[in-house]
Amino acid sequence: MKKTLISLTILLGLVGCNNSAHISNSVNQKNLSSGLNLQAIDHSVKPGDDFNLYANGLWIKETNIPDDKSSYGVGTIVHEQSQKDVKAIIEQSANGKFAHGSNEQKVGDLYQSYVDWDTRNKVGLAPLQAEFKQIDAISDHQALAVHFAAVNKLGYSIPFNLGQYVDFKDPNVYMMYTWQAGLGLPDREYYFTDDEASKELRAKYLKHIETMLALTGSNNAKAEAKIIFDLESKLASHHMKKEKTRDMVALYNKIPTAKLTDIMPDFNWQGFMKEAGVADIDGLVVTQIDYMKALNDIIKDTSLDTWKTFLRWGVVNSNASRLTQAIDEQNFEFYGKTLRGVKAQQPMWRRGVNVVNANIGEVVGKVYVKKHFPPEAKARMEELVANLIKAYEVSIKNLDWMTPETKAQALDKLSKFTPKIGYPDIWRDYSALDIQQGDLFGNLKRSALVVYQQNLDRQNGPVQKHEWQMTPQTVNAYYNPPLNEIVFPAAILQPPYFNLAAEDAVNYGAIGAVIGHEIGHGFDDSGSTFDGDGVLRNWWTDADKSEFKNRTTKLVAQYDEFEPLDGVHVNGTFTLGENIGDLGGLSISLLAYKMSLNGKEAPVIDNFSGEQRVFLGYAQSWSNKYRDKALKHQIKTDPHSPSMYRVNGVVRNVPEFYELFDVQPTDKLYLAPQERVKIW
Repeated sequence: MKKTLISLTILLGLVGCNNSAHISNSVNQKNLSSGLNLQAIDHSVKPGDDFNLYANGLWIKETNIPDDKSSYGVGTIVHEQSQKDVKAIIEQSANGKFAHGSNEQKVGDLYQSYVDWDTRNKVGLAPLQAEFKQIDAISDHQALAVHFAAVNKLGYSIPFNLGQYVDFKDPNVYMMYTWQAGLGLPDREYYFTDDEASKELRAKYLKHIETMLALTGSNNAKAEAKIIFDLESKLASHHMKKEKTRDMVALYNKIPTAKLTDIMPDFNWQGFMKEAGVADIDGLVVTQIDYMKALNDIIKDTSLDTWKTFLRWGVVNSNASRLTQAIDEQNFEFYGKTLRGVKAQQPMWRRGVNVVNANIGEVVGKVYVKKHFPPEAKARMEELVANLIKAYEVSIKNLDWMTPETKAQALDKLSKFTPKIGYPDIWRDYSALDIQQGDLFGNLKRSALVVYQQNLDRQNGPVQKHEWQMTPQTVNAYYNPPLNEIVFPAAILQPPYFNLAAEDAVNYGAIGAVIGHEIGHGFDDSGSTFDGDGVLRNWWTDADKSEFKNRTTKLVAQYDEFEPLDGVHVNGTFTLGENIGDLGGLSISLLAYKMSLNGKEAPVIDNFSGEQRVFLGYAQSWSNKYRDKALKHQIKTDPHSPSMYRVNGVVRNVPEFYELFDVQPTDKLYLAPQERVKIW
């Protein structure tokens, strides 16, 4: 994500270079701790049998998952600290007296409107009545399409969504995209998997719909629940499988506005586009095109009364956490307890913090970075990112499986990566948002409409490349392919991911691997279809594409073998992009660490060499425990592998692991050299 072009001549001349290039190391390593959690290490476990349990075993044994969590680990702990920090900022606004319209007033009143059960229970179902009235007024299937567009602005459940994103073929402009939707269960397979647990879950979901409808005024809840479930199942049967949604080329189907009727001839596109506010655009991208073709007949052949029942459920389900306590608790009963095994709701203050973060998060974020993200942390991260990019450059030049032509393209892309660290340079403007005391439903509805209108206002303008998709207080990071940017919010740049008081090795293993992971997304199965300018195009030779496929197929097969619960396997295809990111992340962060030593010997600290500490820092950044239901849910819905395989699945493919931890052919993680996967 740097802006430097590397000429083909220089590139070809450096292909054979070794790893002797120097990279920056401004940190004085004297008197720094290892940064490792030594109390977590279980020395009774052989590293070559289970490196995750070796690095984290005692922590796992001694840690109980809190009742309000579906899983618990390092990420949760850092996230909880971020929530506490944000709560302190919010309370300054909630307890003060500020002018209406000020950012402080908006923060304080939004938070209070969420945590105030007395007012929410008193308001009751009143906010739903206007929504139901609009549904009742739908007169025909033409008006139904218009209603879809109206509630799409609010994020309510409809058969497909329309949203704005950067144009994959021209990343300097915006494009509107459709996306399959309409399900109350997390994924299509929940509707069709035939094992007893899945059948039981579907029965509980059906009962949940019935209970929620009864709580919101239905006199025929049982029959209506069956109608809703049957329609959702019909939609799900045509949903593109999640593995295929990683194919960006297949998803990019730009259809001229005048040709949309070729896909859905009976759908009122003119009315839909007008209500959506995009009647003047020349086309949009229809991602799951076969689904949309099938949806034409589903919409046409389904009665208006059935659609109205479905839409009322969409209103209830989408707003369940912002209504009365009884509705909120029933919503948690299914989506928390039944689906993910969580025993208790999070305390209201944490949930209130989440609502503020989601709706006006950058107001709080601006204060957060002043309090919790010192300038020296940003400077050190900038150095680490530059070092990881340099290490990727060295690694790409030394790849033995890639032709010079594709290497030139890969290095060009690498040189154009744009890192964003800590916080945005330009903060979001919330001046158009009106937040009222005691009006949670209205506040969140107005928030959704303001965001939607802001997107419309910029539709025909240049892409706002300064914008962030996460707030500074978010414990996460991301890669954005059309903008070729890697983004690291301030909250993830905290111990144990990033520790200014720790010696370098653990930082390379933890945050260094995160940096490497996000860079790696630029070269995974999806990211590799975009070039350095963010354009969706094929920059690979046929031979290199074939070899990339061969190597990733081996990685898919490895992860398919992982079975954390009886009969529940990791989906190696669905998780491929993240697994490529993890493997590249650790491999390149290890290389960057070695380069940072500039030929010097790394100190032995706490009886571990520098390179051993890189591996341990990586493994301890993934320490985690799951409830069984949560683990099953993650495998079905999340493109990330469970944390134990983000450790074990990666280290067994890194050659240095074998020498550093004396891994033998009889050890469980052992892979023969020819079975190990190296991509980047």
